[in-house]
Amino acid sequence: MIEYIRGELTELTPALATIEAAGVGYGLNISLTTYSALQGKKEARLYVYESIREDAYVLYGFYNKKEREMFMLLITVSGVGANTARMMLSSMSVQELCSAISTGNAKLIQSIKGIGKMTAQRIIVDLRDKIVTMGITSEIPAGGSVATPVDNAVKDEAVSALTMLGFAPAPTQKVVMQILQEQPTLPVEQVVKLALKQIK
Repeated sequence: MIEYIRGELTELTPALATIEAAGVGYGLNISLTTYSALQGKKEARLYVYESIREDAYVLYGFYNKKEREMFMLLITVSGVGANTARMMLSSMSVQELCSAISTGNAKLIQSIKGIGKMTAQRIIVDLRDKIVTMGITSEIPAGGSVATPVDNAVKDEAVSALTMLGFAPAPTQKVVMQILQEQPTLPVEQVVKLALKQIK
């Protein structure tokens, strides 16, 4: 599995970035969001999603992990393929998409080319809880209100430590998010200790 590719940015279009690493040029399909972030750069690091089918091997590149996580969630929804997910991430930022999903704003999601009413509703139903559990957003899905922002570095380190201890990532992420929303200044060790008492 390719986690990311870093190297010289040799070509850039709104839909494709070519990065040369160790003498190999990798063509990565990108969103307009990633395209904007790469403007004016000579070197780049893109996080990768590999789409491997019988008839094609396609790489998708993302400027940050949150965009890739959102892409990977979107393609789990029935009726949303990789190109549709890329279109969605080109039309809206990850935060705007999360906000639309968590507040149940189907009309806003439908405004994206290629998304019909049924697909928009399916995206909301399927992903509303997942975007919070995975830490892509810290919004509370029920009321759509914004929770206290958390320190992502502390959150990621705590979740990683607990995962290595054998706990499942999804419930671990949820518990860590709750702890950090209540006590945002806690160091990693304290978060892990508190989480160990709470994870079922």
